[in-house]
Amino acid sequence: MATPTSNLTRIGLAGLAVMGQNLALNIAEKGFPISVYNRSTSKVDDTVERAKKEGIVPLYGFHDPESFVRSIQKPRVIIMLVKAGAPVDQTIKTLSVYMEKGDCIIDGGNEWYENTERRAAAMAELGLLYLGMGVSGGEEGARHGPSMMPGGSYEAYKYIEDILLKVSAQVPDSGPCVTYIGKGGSGNFVKMVHNGIEYGDMQLIAEAYDVLKTVGKLSNEELHQVFAEWNKGELLSFLVEITSDIFSIKDDKGDGYLVDKVLDKTGMKGTGKWTVQQAADLSIAAPTIEASLDSRFISGLKEERTEASKVFKAAGVNDIFTVQAVDKKKLIDDVRQALYASKICSYAQGMNLIRAKSIEKGWDLKLGELARIWKGGCIIRAIFLDRIKKAYDRNPDLANLLVDPEFAKEIIERQSAWRRVVCLAINSGITTPGMSVSLAYFDSYRRESLPANLVQAQRDYFGAHTYERIDMPGAFHTEWFKIANQSKM
Repeated sequence: MATPTSNLTRIGLAGLAVMGQNLALNIAEKGFPISVYNRSTSKVDDTVERAKKEGIVPLYGFHDPESFVRSIQKPRVIIMLVKAGAPVDQTIKTLSVYMEKGDCIIDGGNEWYENTERRAAAMAELGLLYLGMGVSGGEEGARHGPSMMPGGSYEAYKYIEDILLKVSAQVPDSGPCVTYIGKGGSGNFVKMVHNGIEYGDMQLIAEAYDVLKTVGKLSNEELHQVFAEWNKGELLSFLVEITSDIFSIKDDKGDGYLVDKVLDKTGMKGTGKWTVQQAADLSIAAPTIEASLDSRFISGLKEERTEASKVFKAAGVNDIFTVQAVDKKKLIDDVRQALYASKICSYAQGMNLIRAKSIEKGWDLKLGELARIWKGGCIIRAIFLDRIKKAYDRNPDLANLLVDPEFAKEIIERQSAWRRVVCLAINSGITTPGMSVSLAYFDSYRRESLPANLVQAQRDYFGAHTYERIDMPGAFHTEWFKIANQSKM
């Protein structure tokens, strides 16, 4: 295998699947000599070959872990990009044998944050530093500039800050899409919530598509044009852009458009589920993200749904209820506004979850800075992240994005369209769980009084859980059953 001409490389990367290979090429292309290693040696050879083809010089492949580790300058820094869980522990075990005090391992995968904290503690006992670094942007981002979320050892971050600043996505008005996130597993946690927001975003876009296609009867060509147009305004984002692209792709294996041939069954890797579990653990309402997860679960019941549709058709229930003819232009504008308002709710929920965890763990995370590093490279990059950053700049202690004066004004302006879309969907018999619960979240949050007083009274009735009163302090218990029975006599 080739050895670096200048004797030692600046950094190592282990794990050469698509993300790892692309990130390695990105690092080398930015001028940092890099050593690469993979358990299956063919991946190493593929990466070296690809680097040669692309004219990228300072990349060196190694077939065995010892020569890989020894090829890196001290203090050594090695990024791992392997599957979360046991493969990470196995890779750490393989590499750490040859590493020395002060060296650093960085996990760039989608790992559960507590695993990162466990590993960091174990590494510290060996005198090694550890970072858990969320990397977003998919294979394109990894190759040309991802959003990066490193958390853990600050000392380790400083070792490679110069590399990350160059390798990450560059946004002209706000700089590189990387920052030191915070202590412990904060980098992984932030990436996890980023993915939860991504789940919500994708679901909301899918619902907008469903309403436009099913009720508005828009063709794929029209949908392509609508999303392309939306991508020039307030909805400008990576996900809206790729959605527009998807509608334009013809089927290469038959007639029509490819999107219509894709099975309506969504896969997932688990970060959305973790986000919802964390929201429940921290008592943070995240209904838009939860609805997107539930929608994926229901999509997985393809065979059951097919049978259910037969049962209800036989009982006289159509897939779609006929509604009065809609004004296509008005519908497109209403759906745009409903999508935007719902997106604000999804991001608000994610930010609230990050803040709650930051308080619990003492991470002192900067929400505005997170919005800044998500402006480029990552999957949820969107023009309105700039506005989210400014909202937190104006008020770092903002209770909820919904009450930021600018966002509050925008939601007020869009709420009529939002309600029209949700009503139209319900009356048409098509599902918009993300938009519906986002609206319910907004409506619940803006109301001074909710029917929770009745729920608390019920809890006190059957379980003596006590209740507070609106007119005097203290905890109260009433023998509701006894009083009710006496009045029945």
